[in-house]
Amino acid sequence: MLKKLNLLVLVTLHIGINSLAQKKNIAPIKVPFVWENANVYFIVTDRFNNGDKTNDHTFNRTKETGKLRGFEGGDLRGIIQKMDEGYFDKLGTTVIWLTPIVEQIHDGVDEGTGFTYGFHGYWTRDWSAIDPSFGTKKDLAELVQKAHAKGIRIMLDAVINHTGPVTPEDSVYPSDWVRTSPKCTYNSYDNYISCTLVENLPDVKTESNENVDLPPFLIEKWKKEGRYEKEIASLNRFFQKTGYPRAPKYYIMKWLSDYITEYGIDGYRVDTAKHVTEDVWADFRKVCEAAFAEYKKNNPKKVLDNNPFFTVGEVYGYNISGKKFYDFGDKKVNYFENGFTGLINFGFPWDATMSYDDLFSKYSTILHKDISGNTVMNYISSHDDSNPFDKKREKTYESAIKLLLAPGISQTYYGDESGRSLVIEGTQGDATLRSNMNWDDLKNNTKTKELETHWQKLSTFRKNHPAIGAGEHKKTTNIPYVFSRTFTHDQFTDAVLVGLDLPKGKKEISVETIFKDGTKVRDAYSGKTSVVSKQKIQFDTPYTLLLIEKIQ
Repeated sequence: MLKKLNLLVLVTLHIGINSLAQKKNIAPIKVPFVWENANVYFIVTDRFNNGDKTNDHTFNRTKETGKLRGFEGGDLRGIIQKMDEGYFDKLGTTVIWLTPIVEQIHDGVDEGTGFTYGFHGYWTRDWSAIDPSFGTKKDLAELVQKAHAKGIRIMLDAVINHTGPVTPEDSVYPSDWVRTSPKCTYNSYDNYISCTLVENLPDVKTESNENVDLPPFLIEKWKKEGRYEKEIASLNRFFQKTGYPRAPKYYIMKWLSDYITEYGIDGYRVDTAKHVTEDVWADFRKVCEAAFAEYKKNNPKKVLDNNPFFTVGEVYGYNISGKKFYDFGDKKVNYFENGFTGLINFGFPWDATMSYDDLFSKYSTILHKDISGNTVMNYISSHDDSNPFDKKREKTYESAIKLLLAPGISQTYYGDESGRSLVIEGTQGDATLRSNMNWDDLKNNTKTKELETHWQKLSTFRKNHPAIGAGEHKKTTNIPYVFSRTFTHDQFTDAVLVGLDLPKGKKEISVETIFKDGTKVRDAYSGKTSVVSKQKIQFDTPYTLLLIEKIQ
């Protein structure tokens, strides 16, 4: 409950230039989107919302599975429905990241946790096709178009390291494409890469630069679908243009880059990055950038801004430690220098146990000094982290504050904002983290709605203030704890003041030099207003959380 929080957040945006521009009938300066302040909403596509029940059992995927290990029906159409309802607008979302939507293996396997289908998207059969259980290419085009109309970016998930498992219905890729042994031992750089992650998960020979033919089953598949000639012609153009050999990794890069040139997606989250030699990601970044440039050239009216294509890597175990490299023991690799602007910060769930100032100061120092020019994506829960910050959902309000006010990119996992349970009885392994979105709770449970409102207000304020994620942090007073964030981009300046541990009811805080006396400010949380006097502002609200902005 809000009354349990001892918190005051004071925030201001210097938009005097905008006010002056309006008086002079000049277009105001827009709040720029910067990836370093992105508010990412991460969706396991199959588990979010079922918008088309006719595609729930494609490829005859009707076998009995372990609990939450089969397709549940979520799809692109369901995400579009929530987009149309304004769900992401209210949540302050600036980027939607989807688990892989490419065509999965048609059958499934028993991993020792019950029979499992590729509902999660990481078991690829055909990179050039969207799995019909997730939707169609028309659905993807509509989703991107509607998201962009709202200023929301779309980030897909790229898997180049491996294919899906081999099943009676799903042939293994040829031996010049993949290896099926040995199993990774994780005791050296090579033993993370030249091996298979798990039993029966064929590993793409991404180190190879040898020309290989297309898999026979893929040729047969394309011919049955009536697109063989089109796909071959497109491949020929790609290899002629790039000069790359027809090696497995470059085929896959081509297929993944098609989603950029055809639909205008804005970024890729890269799966299992440390299980592939780092030069592959440097090449992948080049392919993506070229595809993004081509899309912008062909669709000038659809271009959102001048931001480059964004890639964030899953280097499992990397944390914001002040180092740019990941240490394999016998080799250190700087992934920031090999294709990635950002890396997922696996240390955030642990760091979230720190005090506010320890957390915020640590992150600001590292981001602006040690890894300046790069960023990290923070999260409190995810689809495969069995040790999230608040697995029992007992600190949901604190989770929002620490995640959404921390320097760096924030990644909200679907249901963080609604307290979706991460402990599901009867599940095994990571299935417990991947339950269906709790829409009924949001509709019928008052406490869930209150929690969602809390996340919405913090997320929206973050969206409107790039200084929160991208700005420099400075503590101004210890008791009460007050800090500022400042950010400048071209002619845009953003300044943020945050105060914590202030009382309910009447509260007063120094504005330092952020506001001048006489400035009128508003609390976006309660809707109340105040005027700066003697470098202080006073509010009397029933909440312990205030979001303050300058009124023009």
